[in-house]
Amino acid sequence: MKRIKSTILLILTAMIWGFAFVAQRYGSEHLGAFSFNGIRFMMGAISLIPVILIFEKDDIKDTKKLKKTFIGGIFAGLALFCASSLQQMGVEMTQSAGKSAFITGLYTVIVPVASFILFKKRTNICTWLGVVFAVTGLYLISLSGKTKVELGDLVLLLGTIFWATHILVIDHFVNDVSPLKFACTQFFVCSILGLIFAFSIEHPTFESVKMATIPLLYSGIMSAGVAYTCQILGQKDSDPTVATIIMSTESLFAAIGGAVILKETMTMRGYIGCAIMFAGIIISQLEFKKKEKQKSLGI
Repeated sequence: MKRIKSTILLILTAMIWGFAFVAQRYGSEHLGAFSFNGIRFMMGAISLIPVILIFEKDDIKDTKKLKKTFIGGIFAGLALFCASSLQQMGVEMTQSAGKSAFITGLYTVIVPVASFILFKKRTNICTWLGVVFAVTGLYLISLSGKTKVELGDLVLLLGTIFWATHILVIDHFVNDVSPLKFACTQFFVCSILGLIFAFSIEHPTFESVKMATIPLLYSGIMSAGVAYTCQILGQKDSDPTVATIIMSTESLFAAIGGAVILKETMTMRGYIGCAIMFAGIIISQLEFKKKEKQKSLGI
């Protein structure tokens, strides 16, 4: 039952995140990356406060758990700040919700590889085969209709490293923290850093914020407040590698949103690249899923 609940929460996370790329695309037309993220994550943090007062009011008595929650939230917030800032910059540069989502989706391949390098967790042949597929797909997407890889593609690619880091940080702390307080803490950290850079570099105006109100509300309350909380709650009863393959479907939802709402299109080469990359993401997880099934059967 816990696994089913976890799966539903992670699919919901992927769906909300996927359509958030559309909101981020609209938002990038009016606000810089730091301004947009600073405001939306502050919205996400504030939206969680009443929920915390309802569901995690008693956790405040557990000082040890509270300390781990805030420490973990700070580390997660730092990773989230780097990842979300690079992603928003990449969306602004590429002006494509679908493409940005598929490149961002590479974090699902990086997680098991990073787990092997950093924590010596066993990595199977499917993982490395998935890496080959994913890199090939990335190459085709990035060069779709162009002669060279663009800066926006590289910025998004760099962001995937920090998204993978964010997944691993959550996995490290998730069983010892209060999930909602953890999410709220990471949002405040990410928001404060974003606003510091925003007012130092971008100087947002009231008019620009007003123009981006709807994208900010969706990205702040839904993508941050709701989706990241679903991610934390979903990961609590799921291995990080399993969680990544479920959340990788955000690329599909983003592509659907980009095509339907933004009327985005790619060349045939780009669509083939998307298919190959998604296949790589799936392949990189196959053997692990098989082992989980065997374990559930007592083999």
